[in-house]
Amino acid sequence: MTKRSYTLQSLQCIAAAVPLILVGCQPAIHSQNSAAQRNSAISTPVIEDQRSTSASAQTLEQQALRIQQALANGDYASITNDIHPIHGVRFSMYAYVRPESDKAFSRAQFAQYLQESDIRFTWGKKDGSGKPLITPLPDYLQTWVHADEFGDESTLTINSSQASGDSIDNLRKIYQNNDYVEFYHDGSEQYSGMDWRAMRLVFDEYKGRRYLVAIISDQWTV
Repeated sequence: MTKRSYTLQSLQCIAAAVPLILVGCQPAIHSQNSAAQRNSAISTPVIEDQRSTSASAQTLEQQALRIQQALANGDYASITNDIHPIHGVRFSMYAYVRPESDKAFSRAQFAQYLQESDIRFTWGKKDGSGKPLITPLPDYLQTWVHADEFGDESTLTINSSQASGDSIDNLRKIYQNNDYVEFYHDGSEQYSGMDWRAMRLVFDEYKGRRYLVAIISDQWTV
């Protein structure tokens, strides 16, 4: 496994050269909310496994970094064309993916619910309290996916994970032949590292192009 570091400028230069079916996303409650705009600079170290040494893997890194930065900046609509045109994109609150209950949106639904921020969804239950997380799509992206946390001090890995918590990671069972990119942020000394966070972007190829099929969040669970 090799390790490489990129500056934001070099990543943008490379990126410039490189030319959902709905699952249980019925609206739950209505309230007013809007997405907050955030800014994030990226110079993330990259750790690759043996399957990620090709030019295709470099393209995967660039696509994942572009999506992460768009999410970090609150520019959610800009990732719409990255969403799989057939399978859409699934959101999992924790490492354990639940296809029967995780929210999934087609491209059209993703774009629609970004605009209709009064529509709230039940995303799952919070670890520890067991209380449901009920919030609009933009708020979920801002406060739960929280991509702006994965900046300078984060590490990017391809088809491997640095996160280690009590939640079962079944990504490879659900997405057996898919590539994924993990953004990992170390926990702080203040909390003995238990405040670590991870975001996994899962991709699938369709008609010769790679598309986003899942955004999986992960953190310490009890």
